[in-house]
Amino acid sequence: MRSYRELKVWQRSFDLCKRVYDLSRGFPADERFGLVAQMRRAVVSIPSNIAEGHSRNTTRDYLRFLWITKGSLAEVETQVILAREFDYAAAEECQEVLNELDQIGRMLRAIITSLDAKAKRPDVGSDRPTQSSTLNPQP
Repeated sequence: MRSYRELKVWQRSFDLCKRVYDLSRGFPADERFGLVAQMRRAVVSIPSNIAEGHSRNTTRDYLRFLWITKGSLAEVETQVILAREFDYAAAEECQEVLNELDQIGRMLRAIITSLDAKAKRPDVGSDRPTQSSTLNPQP
């Protein structure tokens, strides 16, 4: 795979960014520098870390960035739950975002599992990820 943009997990997380930006537009103005800014930074880091990890030279580096991505997923999940609790967004809209976060998390876990197994093999642990290890895994 030549580009991170070919990864379904990157494509879905990129689309998630747009959804979270739309969701946060309706938040109160006094949250502009609080929850809105934090939520947007966290959601942007999801596809950004996938892209950066994919561009690294070793499987271990790629894995490190995917683990960081999983942390960002949890961060956005928490922020969406807070937004719902504070009545900043409709429950249905928040649930759709939470469902998408769950699906992206499943995809990341599948890639991490595959790459982790590869990294543990002594003959390939520091090689670049192969096409088969980064193809669009099923959740």
